[in-house]
Amino acid sequence: MDTLLLPFEFQFMTKAFCIMIIISIPTAMLSCYLVLKGWSLMGDAISHSVLPGVILAYLLNIPLIIGAFCAGMICAVATGFLSENSRVKQDTIMGVVFSGMFGIGIVIHTKIPTDVHLDHILFGNMLGISNASLWTSGLISLFISMILIAKYKDILLHSFDPIQAQATGLPVNFIHYGLLAMISLIIVATLSAVGIILSIGLLIAPGAIAFLLTKKFEKMLIIAIIITILSGFLGIYLSFFIDSAPAPTIILILTIFFIIAFVRSAIATRQA
Repeated sequence: MDTLLLPFEFQFMTKAFCIMIIISIPTAMLSCYLVLKGWSLMGDAISHSVLPGVILAYLLNIPLIIGAFCAGMICAVATGFLSENSRVKQDTIMGVVFSGMFGIGIVIHTKIPTDVHLDHILFGNMLGISNASLWTSGLISLFISMILIAKYKDILLHSFDPIQAQATGLPVNFIHYGLLAMISLIIVATLSAVGIILSIGLLIAPGAIAFLLTKKFEKMLIIAIIITILSGFLGIYLSFFIDSAPAPTIILILTIFFIIAFVRSAIATRQA
C-alpha cells in the first residue's frame, strides 16, 4: 500500500497532478469543438508556430506567454488570410504556415544562444512546474472554461453551421477569431506542462474519443473531460513507476483509449 501511495509523497508529483487537472477541462472542451468543426489541424498548426514567439520573447526579456500567444495568433490570422485569398485549400496552407514558423523557431534557437531549453518547449517539463506556471495555467484555464460554458450554444451553432449562425445574428467573425485566440491561449497554458508537440494530443484525442462514444454534445463534453483527467492521472502515476516522461505517457494512454473507443464504435455499428 505504501508503494502505491509513494508518488503522492513528492511535491513535484503533486504539482504534476495539479497542472494536469487544471488544463484538462479547457483542453477537453476545446477538443470537442475542434473535432466537430474539423479544426484539428488548426490546433496542430498553432501549437507548432508558438516556438519562434517563445524564443523571441526570451530575447526581448518579456513574458514567454506573450510571445507564444502572439505567434499563435499570427499563424491563425495568416492562415485565414491566405485561405481566403488563394485557391490553395486551408489544410495545405496550415501545413505551409506552421512548418515555416516552426522552422524559423528552430533556426533562431540554433543561431542565437539562449537559456531556453528546446526539450522543455517541445515536450514540456511537467515534473519541474513552478508555482508561477501553476497560477498562469490556472487563470488561463479558468478564463477559457468560463467562456466555453457561457457561450457553448453559440459556439456549437457556429461549429455545425456558420451560415445559419450568421443568419440568426451571431457575430460569426468574432466567434471565429475568439476560438483561434482560445486555442492560442490554451496552448500557452499547456506549454510548460506537455510542451508544443504533445499539446496537440490534448486538443484532439479527448474530443475524438468522446465523438465515438456519444452523439449528444453535452455528453461529449463530459466524456472528454473525464477521459482527459483519467488519462492525465494514469499517465503521471504510471510514469513514476516505469521511469518515463509524464507527457508522452499521457498521450500514449489517450491513444489506447481512442483505440478502445474506435473498436467499440465499430462493433456497435456492425451490430446495428
